[in-house]
Amino acid sequence: MPELPPLAVLPALPEIIVIAGAMALLMFGAFSGEQSARTVSWLAVAVLILALIVSQLGGGERRLAFYGMFVTEAFALFMKALVLIGSAVTILLAMHYNEDQGIARFEFPVLVLLSTVGMMAMISANDLITLYIGLELQNLPLYVVASFNRDSVRSSEAGLKYFVLSALSSGMLLYGISLVYGFTGTTAFADLSSLMASDATSSAGVIVGVVFVVVGLAFKVSAVPFHMWTPDVYEGAPTPVSMFFALAPKMAALGLFIRFMIAPFGPLVGEWRQIIVFLSIASMVFGAVAAVAQHNIKRLMAYSSIGHVGYLLIGLAAGTTEGIRGTLVYLAIYLFMNVGAWAVILCMRRQGQMLEEIADLAGLSRTRPALALAFGIFLFSLAGVPPTAGFFAKLYIFFAAIDAKLAGLAVIGVLASVVSAFYYLRIVKVMYFDEPAGAFDRALTAELKGVLFVTAVVTLFFFVLPGPIFAGAEAAAAALFAP
Repeated sequence: MPELPPLAVLPALPEIIVIAGAMALLMFGAFSGEQSARTVSWLAVAVLILALIVSQLGGGERRLAFYGMFVTEAFALFMKALVLIGSAVTILLAMHYNEDQGIARFEFPVLVLLSTVGMMAMISANDLITLYIGLELQNLPLYVVASFNRDSVRSSEAGLKYFVLSALSSGMLLYGISLVYGFTGTTAFADLSSLMASDATSSAGVIVGVVFVVVGLAFKVSAVPFHMWTPDVYEGAPTPVSMFFALAPKMAALGLFIRFMIAPFGPLVGEWRQIIVFLSIASMVFGAVAAVAQHNIKRLMAYSSIGHVGYLLIGLAAGTTEGIRGTLVYLAIYLFMNVGAWAVILCMRRQGQMLEEIADLAGLSRTRPALALAFGIFLFSLAGVPPTAGFFAKLYIFFAAIDAKLAGLAVIGVLASVVSAFYYLRIVKVMYFDEPAGAFDRALTAELKGVLFVTAVVTLFFFVLPGPIFAGAEAAAAALFAP
């Protein structure tokens, strides 16, 4: 294989910045000791912001690197922006939590950076080999951060469960990749797309391989029936880690899911659409119904995330530019309302103990009215109540489904939204109408205040200026379907 010219790696410059930053901070932390945790965290946030700025400088034109195995275009830029923002906010909000819980170690932000590199590689994967390498680079640090509170049995159990089930799903995904390669003789997305377009009656072996890869990816996005790890890991892991799982890895996996189905296997949409429709319906219905019985706020957010994956898959099931655009708009809105909701959960502390029961929110409107108002906005948005951003997110998705002749899927989505509204509004009722259970004693840091304010404003007033997110999503979807 010929040597790569120096400028051939420029499309991967944001990834290089993050990985170089992670290595430098690892050395800095090792020589500075545990007291450097806060400094390393702030430097990690700076690295992510720098990578975000650099990633957007190149514009949205399609560029290849590493012999065509790595691609960057408007779709990759849009998804990487969401991932980098999600990772930066996680590190920002984890600083005080980790110090309060006695687990402030410099390895945490370094692990988040390493996982972020894997997510960015997943999003830009243009080859089955890059897909798998990025996925595993994302997963390995996640096994550690899930059990980061090593003195907690629940945290250790969460890390072990995620490791075992993730290894199983990775095996299925790798088996699917081997089948696709065995029946086509190539791992490149461009070559696969040409083969699928030229051979309408693709072999059963390729279809089976695609199904196995879809199973592996469905696990990563926690779609039913491959969701079993999600509630236990969300409940057992430290709260900032649960927030991280709900944000960046999920978005990266969905970005990879979309690229894998559209780029190489777009011509086979008739074959794989029924699988995506099943995953979507199962996730929406199960997420809505199972969350009703939850009393732990972190488990409820886990089932909520499962339900939202169902809505996000509606756009993919449509298999059209409008469908992908709707999914991307939904992801951007989901980032803001989910960050805000988890930021409120991070404030649930009384007498030095972190609280997780929904009942602990009783009377929050009287003890912390601003916090209750913010949480109410996020809950209404998650339920899809107008005029919050969540309403418009679902609206775009449902319209795309109807345009793609999937009206039945849209109807099921609306019904699932009605059911899910019950458990979101139940929390609002607890905050505003129940007797106070005692005031939270965690002081709102400047970081928490800033995150809560920005996310609440975006969530509530998205309808005033939807243009930037909508235009970015439209350009990203168009780039994915460009020949």
